[in-house]
Amino acid sequence: MVAYTLPEGFTDFDMFTFGSVILVEALVGFFLNSIAILSFLTIKEMRTSNNFLVFNLALADISLNVNGLFAAYASFLRYWPYGAEGCQTHAFQGMVAALSSISLIGAVAWDRYHQYCTRQKLQWSTSITLVVIIWVLSVFWASLPLAGWGDYDFEPLRTCCTLDYSKGDRNYTTYMLTLTFFYLIIPATTMLTSYQSIYKQFRRTGKYRFNTSLPLRTLLFCWGPYVLLCMYATVENVRLVSPKLRMMLPVLAKTSPTFHSLLYAFGNEHYRVGIWQFLTGEKIPPPAPEKKR
Repeated sequence: MVAYTLPEGFTDFDMFTFGSVILVEALVGFFLNSIAILSFLTIKEMRTSNNFLVFNLALADISLNVNGLFAAYASFLRYWPYGAEGCQTHAFQGMVAALSSISLIGAVAWDRYHQYCTRQKLQWSTSITLVVIIWVLSVFWASLPLAGWGDYDFEPLRTCCTLDYSKGDRNYTTYMLTLTFFYLIIPATTMLTSYQSIYKQFRRTGKYRFNTSLPLRTLLFCWGPYVLLCMYATVENVRLVSPKLRMMLPVLAKTSPTFHSLLYAFGNEHYRVGIWQFLTGEKIPPPAPEKKR
């Protein structure tokens, strides 16, 4: 049996509790996103340029769920069993998944704006190019801490790894500020302007296809508190914050794959018909597009 030392501020019960919460998050998100992925791959009618964005969002989110499964397993062990290199790999993979997921929900908002407001059809070439750019940039930005700009290390629970905000030096601060601009401010602004325009279109036509406020609220609910913690670390010693609180915020962020699957796959009128056919074998007609006024 491997001996372990509990991280500062945590008891055995805390380790089990956090591990259980992370495990439930990961399993629920994995299950829902698996259905979204398999539906797209199985049902031919689902394979459209618009749904391709949602499909890639499910891929990014299920990757984050896999990241959570490793963290949950380590939490039940009470120690990280994969060594220093495993920590770096775990953090890099989680960062790629998170950055691509946030980028893709911004891309979906942009696509929905054209879908409902301008009636411009998303071409396959545009959709594929957009997805490739998002994945390549996510890998690029996630690899920078491995190259020395920013740093990956253990989270307070010491059973999962992420961007190390504990140092708060210039190296971390410049990386974090840049990351926040490109991967929170820009996607959030895109979502705000897109969904405001969609809401005005819905109000004009009297046909409300979905709740236009939920996507941005979900982004801010899941990732906002964690980003605030990381931003706080740029100006103050974040170690003064309770370790449990510092652990709760990334755990909250890990709920995003579940919310995304419910909002963008199961809650998407164009994607949901394919999921229903995949689960039941019953075909239902897709929603008819509105005529441009």
